[in-house]
Amino acid sequence: MSTGWVAVVWVASIVVAFVVGSVNPATMIAKVLGKDLATAGSGNPGATNAGRVLGRKWGVVVGVLDVLKGLLPVLVAGHLFGAHLAYAVGLAAVLGHIYSPFLRGRGGKGVATTLGAILGVHPWVALLVLAVFAVAVVLTRWVAVGSMCAALGLLVAGGLVIAGRAPGDAWTAAWLVVLGLFVLWRHRTNIVGWWRQRRLH
Repeated sequence: MSTGWVAVVWVASIVVAFVVGSVNPATMIAKVLGKDLATAGSGNPGATNAGRVLGRKWGVVVGVLDVLKGLLPVLVAGHLFGAHLAYAVGLAAVLGHIYSPFLRGRGGKGVATTLGAILGVHPWVALLVLAVFAVAVVLTRWVAVGSMCAALGLLVAGGLVIAGRAPGDAWTAAWLVVLGLFVLWRHRTNIVGWWRQRRLH
């Protein structure tokens, strides 16, 4: 394949993945059920708030769909063109979810879509991060804490790759770190709130 066609494939794949990520099942399901997630619960159009406002069953459905938004584009790109394009496509899907143009840039926090993207390329990393998330949620009963701990786990995983203690190249390390930082950034209000509470006590 010529360099020109490679560029076309990369751009087209990234755009498609961004659009797929931008589709927000939480908002769509809530609308069908006569609810507006933007004004209910935490106001976040993600699985956690969907479960809070619409019921646990719908929260699980939204979570699965958000995971698939990251997983499927990455699987296709990885199978056809290799891991490096899969990384770019996975990041595009996560950014689409976070900055969805259909929601005027006010998308979800990207946790489930990030999990799906990692699952498509490095399933063992995804399972370990999911385990960290689950343990943190069980111990704190707070999904946001679990999400932040999982994001920190991605930073650690990226550091291990850089140090040569885990398989992967510079792309792998950068991808894991960037995904972790985006998830942490989307939880910045939770971090600030926790810090303020700690200072008050």
